[in-house]
Amino acid sequence: MVSLFFKALNRNRFKTFLIYLSITVAITAIFMITSISRGIIGMYSTMLKSEGDIIITQAKIADTFFSDVSVSLVPSVQTIAGIKEVYALILGASPINELPIAAIYGVSENRFKTYALTQGSYPKKGEVMLGKNIDARLHSPKSVSISNKMFTVSGIFENGVGFEDGGAVLNREDASAIFNKEASILLASIDKSADATSLIKHINALSPDIEAKTTHEFVDNYNQFKIIETSSNVISAVAFLMGLLGIASLISITINERRSEFGILRAIGKSSRFIMSMVVGETFIITCIGFISALLLSKGLLLMIAHIEKFQGYVNGELSVQTIVVVFGFSLFMALLGALLPAYSASKIDPIILIQRGAL
Repeated sequence: MVSLFFKALNRNRFKTFLIYLSITVAITAIFMITSISRGIIGMYSTMLKSEGDIIITQAKIADTFFSDVSVSLVPSVQTIAGIKEVYALILGASPINELPIAAIYGVSENRFKTYALTQGSYPKKGEVMLGKNIDARLHSPKSVSISNKMFTVSGIFENGVGFEDGGAVLNREDASAIFNKEASILLASIDKSADATSLIKHINALSPDIEAKTTHEFVDNYNQFKIIETSSNVISAVAFLMGLLGIASLISITINERRSEFGILRAIGKSSRFIMSMVVGETFIITCIGFISALLLSKGLLLMIAHIEKFQGYVNGELSVQTIVVVFGFSLFMALLGALLPAYSASKIDPIILIQRGAL
């Protein structure tokens, strides 16, 4: 029976190729849009969650880049029972040498340990540590200009997070002089047995100008992530729906043009069930081949994008199992819908009429 499916697909090579191409392009588009948006969110959340269970920002602020938190709070937070360590971070962006924009991180000295050095040492005053990607983009410079100030490159690090590997790390004091703030955020790591909710209440009671949340809660409710995710979902849904409708239409037209073939099969004694099973088998095979091709193509494109120096690692993708399963399910459903409706209609018409008229 399987050999019949492949023979039928081989008889209509051009249309089979068009269906295959449509399926591959539509699914690749949804994979790329979804995975890149989720990759951006995943990179930022991974960076925050590194040695950070609780994040402290300025109260009622829309974005962490605009947040300004006083480092004088660090000793007070550190003394709360259940808090292991507190880190101060400045999050900013600035031109570096010929690059028009790059991420700049100013971190307290105790935060340096979260950066995996591949060469050199952690930065002292007047020094900077470059991520692997930006170091390659700048051709391993000995010094760099950040906001018109020169810094000696003390070392190179690789954390596996695009936002960090594509940026530069200064000590907090140097970054403070550039961005005119003490800290954008404070990150606190807590004991495993500690109650995060209780600790957050204690931290928020220290000042009305701050807001503490768990890093999980912060990432889930971060406005910029919601905008990115909502936008990508809408664009993906529209692109995917248009692609699937095109696939369903193309398959439907192809099946309609085979009505005379179905009439001959009925005339020689083949049942309606046989015709339906043949259509289902052909559709399933072409959809699976197109889906696998799209999955491999998407993986290849994401890998290529991750290694393009121009992007500095900021553009990355995460293709989840959930996305793969959902996309496969919808693709197969729409393809079968486009194939079964005309096939079912043909199976109920007198074989002589199908043979005489071909398509109705």
